[in-house]
Amino acid sequence: MSEMKFLDLHGDRVAYRDAGDGDEALLLIHGMAGSSETWRAVIPQLSKKFRVIAPDLLGHGQSAKPRSDYSLGAFAVLLRDLLDELGIPRASIIGQSLGGGVAMQFAYQHRDYCRRLVLISSGGLGPDVGWTLRLLSAPGAELILPAIALPPVVTAGNKLRSWFAAGGIQSPRGAEMWSAYSSLADSQTRRAFLRTLRSVVDYRGQSVSALNRLHLTAEVPTMIIWGDQDRIIPIDHGYAVRDARPGCRLEVLEGVGHFPHVERPTEVVDLIDDFIASTDLSSQAVKSRVAEKPHQE
Repeated sequence: MSEMKFLDLHGDRVAYRDAGDGDEALLLIHGMAGSSETWRAVIPQLSKKFRVIAPDLLGHGQSAKPRSDYSLGAFAVLLRDLLDELGIPRASIIGQSLGGGVAMQFAYQHRDYCRRLVLISSGGLGPDVGWTLRLLSAPGAELILPAIALPPVVTAGNKLRSWFAAGGIQSPRGAEMWSAYSSLADSQTRRAFLRTLRSVVDYRGQSVSALNRLHLTAEVPTMIIWGDQDRIIPIDHGYAVRDARPGCRLEVLEGVGHFPHVERPTEVVDLIDDFIASTDLSSQAVKSRVAEKPHQE
């Protein structure tokens, strides 16, 4: 996968991956407690056709973890500024889980930058969410997390994973969940995680929803990808988007959980590739019809 690059945005270090040199740009936004590493299986394939930008959001991965604003709006502004720094005027925005919520906020705030929207197991579409995140959003979680994500436990777990991998036993979904868990062994990451989590989740579930604003980005071609075995955010949210946004495309992957891009990367790449090609053809057809329309005095 592409090497990590770094730049300074408003005094904070932002880490990102930049691969490919196609005319089309894709901005990949990871989920809660994740990083750009989550896209490791799709970046090499997507970068054959497109320029792929995959940042570590502030508070995640190798980016800075300041005492700062970790709201969806703040993340959207950061990503707009990142595109400006990289000289990218427009991109197709692809977000998974929390990244889906950020992607929708980005499309809402910065519509001129957004060519298309792809939501993968997206947050921000209804209250339902797994009980683990609800519990961690509660007061006092900062006292519990250090005991749960002890460095010796993480070290032992990493060794166990290596043994299983050497024996040919691997679970992409399990590896992704372990990566999120193990990142919380770092105190700065834990603090940023809790700030991020509490900006979108409380004990009742997700506290933000974009459903009532989706009509404001109706002109943005949208595709939703969801696994029918998602235990973190239910697929019902994907159907809700389809109902709220007639014309958007819903793709359901059977036997897949919360991480389609990790569990079935080739299928996800094919869907994204087809979606971009089909929306390009649609826009070209519209332009063609306009050009062919007789001029009226």
